[in-house]
Amino acid sequence: MKTKEFFGKFVSAYLLGHLAAMVVFIVLICFGVKYGLEWYTHHGEGIEVPKVENMLYANARTLIEQKGLNIMVTDSGYNKKLPEDCILAQSPGEGTKVKEGHMVYVTVNAPSSPTFAIPDIVDNSSYREAMAKLTAMGFRLLPPKKVPGEKDWVYGIISRGRRISTGDLVNIDSPLTLMIGSGLYSEEEEDLDYVEPVYHQAHEGTMPEEDDFEEVKVPE
Repeated sequence: MKTKEFFGKFVSAYLLGHLAAMVVFIVLICFGVKYGLEWYTHHGEGIEVPKVENMLYANARTLIEQKGLNIMVTDSGYNKKLPEDCILAQSPGEGTKVKEGHMVYVTVNAPSSPTFAIPDIVDNSSYREAMAKLTAMGFRLLPPKKVPGEKDWVYGIISRGRRISTGDLVNIDSPLTLMIGSGLYSEEEEDLDYVEPVYHQAHEGTMPEEDDFEEVKVPE
């Protein structure tokens, strides 16, 4: 059998037709999957999330639901400049395109400022460490009060004239005063002023039996 006759059995109109049909079928499948998925997922289409920040929750919910979306409160904060139940933050943000029925998560304003437990810093940290912890929690610190003890070591906390302890719940709006060591261990040491005694010279040619000096008292 000649080579031309051998390949001629494989390269026939029937075989070429099947191959062409398979190529066309594969191309159609690819286009079908591409456009089918776009149609199914509404590619390029979506609902634009409206801005609800600084709106009251009731008004924000009405607006969100009118757009075909849902809303859920996930957290609360406090801003004394805004009314109670006001939206402080939202996710997704304004202008984001989402599918119908998508959930918009919001943070609402609490009715009053929060309270936090005082961390374990009394007699357990330096002034710098305590200041970093308390300011990170949102507390406002007044100038510290110096007390006898190791320099810059925290010995107590005062809030609105009352001494507070570890674990006490304190309103975030209440300013705190830290009692820190001055570096002196007694208040009397700070006022001590030593004065040299004044000695009187003896008369020439005589030897005094004992030192004659005048004691100078330190004024109180």
